[in-house]
Amino acid sequence: MEVRSPQTIAQFRCAPTTRNSIANGQPKRARVKELQGKFSSLAVSRSSRRLFLEFLGFSSAFLPVCPAPAAEMLDMKEVEVIRTLKLASGVRVQDIIEGNGPEAHEGDLVEINYVCRRSNGYFVHSTVDQFSGESNPVTLPLDNKQIIEGLKEVLIGMRVGGKRRALIPPTVGYINENLKPIPDEFGPRRSLLSHANEPLVFEVQLLKVL
Repeated sequence: MEVRSPQTIAQFRCAPTTRNSIANGQPKRARVKELQGKFSSLAVSRSSRRLFLEFLGFSSAFLPVCPAPAAEMLDMKEVEVIRTLKLASGVRVQDIIEGNGPEAHEGDLVEINYVCRRSNGYFVHSTVDQFSGESNPVTLPLDNKQIIEGLKEVLIGMRVGGKRRALIPPTVGYINENLKPIPDEFGPRRSLLSHANEPLVFEVQLLKVL
């Protein structure tokens, strides 16, 4: 930084203004360049600017805070990735909880709780009340005549206590209105069937193999 003598600083302070310079015939552009040259010598570093702001009364609490170095975040554990299995029918299955009870096979009678949503997350129907948490499990036979094929594929191979999430395409979903699971009430039934021609997401928990 250039060190100026008191005399030089006094001359700088007493320098005529731009308006006076223009009035005296000095070109405006030349005067601007002159002022820029003088102010450039007063430039300070970023750290000096912080000190200068604190000196003016700005608390450091209100000054920008630099983020912590990325190296400090290396101790964070990686989020466990839930693997997705795609079946030949187009159903995509994720194991959320692996059960440790009896395994379900084709032809078995099973008791389950489930939540059904559209692929965009919009709620459609559930056997578990969203507010009270009370459940009303349904009993389903694992055959193509009474249950939607996609859900049957999801349940076969599950063990009691297990929980799976599945994306079921409409080709193995509600291809007719008689397939289960389906609500008994008219409103929820109509809501579910109105989305029968789109993929549905089922989150199902196997409670019993009967």
